[in-house]
Amino acid sequence: MISQTQSVASVVLDHSECAEVFSRHRIDFCCRGGQSIEEAARQRAVPLEALLSELRHAVEARSGEHKKLPEVDPRTLSTPRLIAHIIAQHHEYLRRVLPFAQGLAVKVARVHGDHNPRLSDLSSAVGTLTETLLAHLDHEEETLFPLLMGKNRDDRVVTGLLHEMQDEHLTVASILAEIRVASEDFSLPDWACNSYRTLFSELRKIELDIFTHVHLENHVLVPRFGT
Repeated sequence: MISQTQSVASVVLDHSECAEVFSRHRIDFCCRGGQSIEEAARQRAVPLEALLSELRHAVEARSGEHKKLPEVDPRTLSTPRLIAHIIAQHHEYLRRVLPFAQGLAVKVARVHGDHNPRLSDLSSAVGTLTETLLAHLDHEEETLFPLLMGKNRDDRVVTGLLHEMQDEHLTVASILAEIRVASEDFSLPDWACNSYRTLFSELRKIELDIFTHVHLENHVLVPRFGT
């Protein structure tokens, strides 16, 4: 049973289906995953009982007769397998969709910027996200992950790199917040064209994927190294 005193990160670790519920209410379960459900609900002005009900419903739906096969608990994976999972499920996805979303954001801002000036800010934020995150993925794959899987690690170097990674996660979270503001929480006007609608749909998916990705690194990978 999910309790209001549980941290949002622990809930997502136990029930990955709850990530979408938190994301829908703009509750950060990765960089600020240590907060309790009660605290998160208060900060986002979401009725606590309504939030708990949504979370429990998500868990019950996953447990229903027609649920998909259970996902592997990332906490049970070895570090090399966990890193392989992060790269395959999140890094490869982001490398594919971020340039697409960036191009789409530029197009939508160019075509519809006169109708909605915020689209220019949105295009800029998506460009910043793409540039920042792709460089972050490169650094993880080329420097951090090989070090974490190596046998002769310098603990001080590992600690420094992990702190650097978490700082970069906070930067990404702030850019995602800018995207939320510029898109008015992905609100679509009646006159939105297919490109406009596709952009907002992709940005929703990207946001959820990034939160899930960062959650795995902050709350499953990092604790293995005493940081």
